[in-house]
Amino acid sequence: MIKVFIGGSRKISVLNQEVISRIKNILDKKGEILVGDANGADKTVQKYLLESGYKNVVVFCTGETCRNNLGNWKTKNILNDSSKKDFDFYALKDKAMSEEADYGFMLWDGKSKGTINNAVNLLKAEKKVLVFHSKYKNFISISKMDDLRQLLKNCDETTKEKLIIDLNLTELKNELRQKGLSYA
Repeated sequence: MIKVFIGGSRKISVLNQEVISRIKNILDKKGEILVGDANGADKTVQKYLLESGYKNVVVFCTGETCRNNLGNWKTKNILNDSSKKDFDFYALKDKAMSEEADYGFMLWDGKSKGTINNAVNLLKAEKKVLVFHSKYKNFISISKMDDLRQLLKNCDETTKEKLIIDLNLTELKNELRQKGLSYA
């Protein structure tokens, strides 16, 4: 049985028909859905799965309790000693989903660092990712860093530079260097 990590931007709170169709394909194949517990895309996907009566779902949470588990599905709690609930804290559950999944399906608003981080983690684990870019309403298949580079070309320069720097995308930093931009 395939395991699909579905995640995305916290700003995404509506699933359009094309996204629903892709999720239905996964459900028809009886795939196991791995989803996070954040508001936004995670909660919206959970709501759709609940309304569909789908049971083969695992909700990943960082810490002892989930923020959202609408269907009372099985949970996987990723423990973290940090009291600081920041990007790194929640990224632990995302990394665990990337390791466990066979594929990824990301819903991206064109800016979310976490969603791109999930795609990078899946790529590093040599797994394919389908990204739905909500701004352009299109799907982009990613299986290597060159594909990610193409996806980021759709971003404005400031967003692209911030993602490359914040996520330490070494493979893409050379492009910034060639443009004469500095980074930490």
